[in-house]
Amino acid sequence: MSGAPVTVTELSPAIAQITMQDEQHKNTFSNELMTGLFRAFEQVGANPAYKAVILTGYGSYFASGGTRDSLMQIQERKIKFTDAALYSLALDCPIPVISAMQGHGIGGGFAMGLFADFVVLSQESIYTANFMQYGFTPGMGATLILPRKLGYSLGTQMLMSARTYYGRDLRASGVAFPVLPRAEVVPYSRELAETLAEKPRVSLVTLKDHLVADIRAELPGYIAREVAMHETTFHQSEVRDLITSHYGGTHR
Repeated sequence: MSGAPVTVTELSPAIAQITMQDEQHKNTFSNELMTGLFRAFEQVGANPAYKAVILTGYGSYFASGGTRDSLMQIQERKIKFTDAALYSLALDCPIPVISAMQGHGIGGGFAMGLFADFVVLSQESIYTANFMQYGFTPGMGATLILPRKLGYSLGTQMLMSARTYYGRDLRASGVAFPVLPRAEVVPYSRELAETLAEKPRVSLVTLKDHLVADIRAELPGYIAREVAMHETTFHQSEVRDLITSHYGGTHR
């Protein structure tokens, strides 16, 4: 569907690509993007022919996290981030998911990408767990997945400092993911998907279930503790002021 914020493209009978392209909202978690992602993963997961799926963005954006309005609604106790469990879409997908993070991964958008089975970063793009920039503690399962995927030291530093890193900075810090020029991220991911597609689907699903079993088991407890921390941190007047005055930088 042309102009849809999320599209599913069949690259081969065994490989699908989910593309986030909500240019109006720069791939923040708008209602349109969230609805599109849930539908896309449902469609991919229900197709018994697919063996791998690539999740990517458009241009210089992968995923930009919560919208200003949604953050304000959490601050005002109208919603919780758990109302739309985007963070577990890749984790719960039965087949391997490759996050082709060709563009910026910001806040919950970065955390969502890290829940994939494979992660590919762009050396020119920025990646940040910037929750604390606005004065509230991280959500979206970030307190589990960043230390797990990036290592305790780097993951904790990103969560506590809310510092912004370029992909090339993360490569220099020793992350275990490929960090490539932006133009090479999706082609590399497609080659990886083709390698996966050579294997029997049942073997891929069985092995993924085994490899992510611990994360799937631990995630609900982390989410519950993140929600509890939000009850302490999110509703401060200072957080409201920070969201109002500082939300949304300019990234190219």
